[in-house]
Amino acid sequence: MLLPTHPLRTAADLDPVLAAIGDARVVLLGEASHGTSEYYTWRTALSRRLIQEKGFQFIAVEGDWPDCFEVNAAIKQDHKNYDSPSRLLQTFNRWPTWMWGNWEIAALIEWLHLHNRQQAPEHRAGFYGLDVYSLWESLQEILHYVEKQGDGAVKAAHRAFRCFEPYGNDPQEYAEAVAFVSKDCEDEVTDMLRALRQQVASSHADGLLSREAEFTAEQNALVAVNAERYYRAMIRGGSASWNVRDRHMMETLTRLLDLHGPDSKALVWEHNTHIGDARYTNMAREGLVNVGQLAREAYGPDNVFAVGFGSYEGSVIAGKKWGAPYEVMPVPQAPRGTWEEMLHSQLQGENGLLFSNELRQHPDLQQPVGHRAIGVVYRPEFERFGSYVPSVMLERYDAFMFIDKTRALHPLPTHADEHMPPDLYPWTE
Repeated sequence: MLLPTHPLRTAADLDPVLAAIGDARVVLLGEASHGTSEYYTWRTALSRRLIQEKGFQFIAVEGDWPDCFEVNAAIKQDHKNYDSPSRLLQTFNRWPTWMWGNWEIAALIEWLHLHNRQQAPEHRAGFYGLDVYSLWESLQEILHYVEKQGDGAVKAAHRAFRCFEPYGNDPQEYAEAVAFVSKDCEDEVTDMLRALRQQVASSHADGLLSREAEFTAEQNALVAVNAERYYRAMIRGGSASWNVRDRHMMETLTRLLDLHGPDSKALVWEHNTHIGDARYTNMAREGLVNVGQLAREAYGPDNVFAVGFGSYEGSVIAGKKWGAPYEVMPVPQAPRGTWEEMLHSQLQGENGLLFSNELRQHPDLQQPVGHRAIGVVYRPEFERFGSYVPSVMLERYDAFMFIDKTRALHPLPTHADEHMPPDLYPWTE
């Protein structure tokens, strides 16, 4: 079976991708691991062109809101208020620190700041986090905000903070303590979100930068609500915690699009397991949804364009267990019959681009095929037993970038904070 492919050598080879994206409002850019250099550099190359040539306003990533917003605020200033991009990215000190604290992202941040200096403040490209893990960091940000504002949300914020205080900064301790009892902090964080929303509704902030300040206060409250729900669901097991997380990320993406106006356009950087439509994988049998599915349902398939990524062999940054120091690990050659092996055989070691609308002439591709997914925890010797997601590729993505041989990401020397989300993922990521 000979598949239609396009060459992928330089940024100029991305022309067919831009043409296929057309007027889509949301472009989802995946990755088959969180530790592969080429996934980050090719996403950067495509994102730069989409920002410059098609007016995309922001990049939203699989990262925590407070850390990403610190980067967002810095890259929108006329002059640097940070020593260097690498120093700025040390804000990402939650394990796995390498996901956003790496030299590839430092190069993107440097470009975004230079690009933004040439734009009016209202048109500067943003960098935001979609994830739900930052419970305590978001609570602390809310306290700083309401105490500075001196508004009616102060009491609600202090009640929420006091509710979590007995558990220190450990979300797993909180989750284990309240998962099977009636006493939890759900009412407190919900009341806090309601109070902040009332305050924002009565405000008359003008201009994107002014609206962002209020938006981030409300967003931190939303993170607190959904993080509390997420950690409780993780202890109980099943698909609930995954779905809480991805629905939160989709809700955040929708809020960001609304913040930037009816003509806004978003770039999303997340793992393939989040951006590739879950309905066309075995995730659906587990009752799991993801951002790719939810975005298509919310905005329509013509307004959402998903790009998957993958490789045949190489190296990757990952940990051997949750919380372990990162290592450079080998990525073995993909086994026979997998998507990656099929592309390697056809392209004979070259990189390539594929488009789903060109693959529909091949009825065999309507059947699921194994597609590699490497998480932050990885054991190469066991890869073939759990790292391949059965996927109908031409439905899961709109386009696919295949890099035959990849290299490990280049992490920054960031010291990881001792507190981290517990390792209770219900799915490979």
